[in-house]
Amino acid sequence: MSKVVATGKTIEEAVERGLSQLGVHKDRVTVNVLEQPSRGFLGLIGAKGAKVELTLIAEAAPASAASAPSLPQQSTRESKQEAAGGVPRQDSGHPVEEAYQEAVHFIVDVAKSMGLEVEVEVVHAKESTVLQIAGPDLGLLIGRRGQTLDALQYLANIVANRYSDSFIRLILDAENFRERRKKTLEELADRLAGRVVRTRKEVVLEPMSPQERKIIHSRLQDHKQVNTLSKGEEPNRRVVITLK
Repeated sequence: MSKVVATGKTIEEAVERGLSQLGVHKDRVTVNVLEQPSRGFLGLIGAKGAKVELTLIAEAAPASAASAPSLPQQSTRESKQEAAGGVPRQDSGHPVEEAYQEAVHFIVDVAKSMGLEVEVEVVHAKESTVLQIAGPDLGLLIGRRGQTLDALQYLANIVANRYSDSFIRLILDAENFRERRKKTLEELADRLAGRVVRTRKEVVLEPMSPQERKIIHSRLQDHKQVNTLSKGEEPNRRVVITLK
């Protein structure tokens, strides 16, 4: 047997399987990549493995092991994914920045599927990393009260944590929406706290994300006349403002 075709999740895995079938070291073969691995739609579903063809170099051939062709050159992004089998490990030399870049690529892909061209900047903060999205017509990406942006943030966190051994928390922002939304919620908290004091009746807010509920709680935590609590189950968990 002088030639085999092997498959794997990554090119390296496929090559290793082919070498195992031939029972030789990789300097004894030439490698032809038949199919590149694919992460599938939006990097989450429909993934496709790699397929390679290994041809054994005849011992009498003049080509030396040193001159044997190596794996084809690929883009930095592809080679990083493949070398790690889709889940880069920091203890094997892959910096955590790769996880952030995978999330960036994911966001860009989603935006393109929506007909939007965006740029994403990775901004490292003290407690989290913010992915700042810039581009025209971002209202579609933000959605009503930030619901689309929140959903995209949830998925981007899944993607990033697939490429990291330690937990990563990402926050997505577009057109300074998070800061504007925070100001709106703080004003709402002040207004509703005043209503509770005035009417002496509790107020139940609409369902909010954990991030938005935290804004309400933080705004009123030092209020002298009202308390806040959360009740209900996700995604319908709500903040309740009551008298002390």
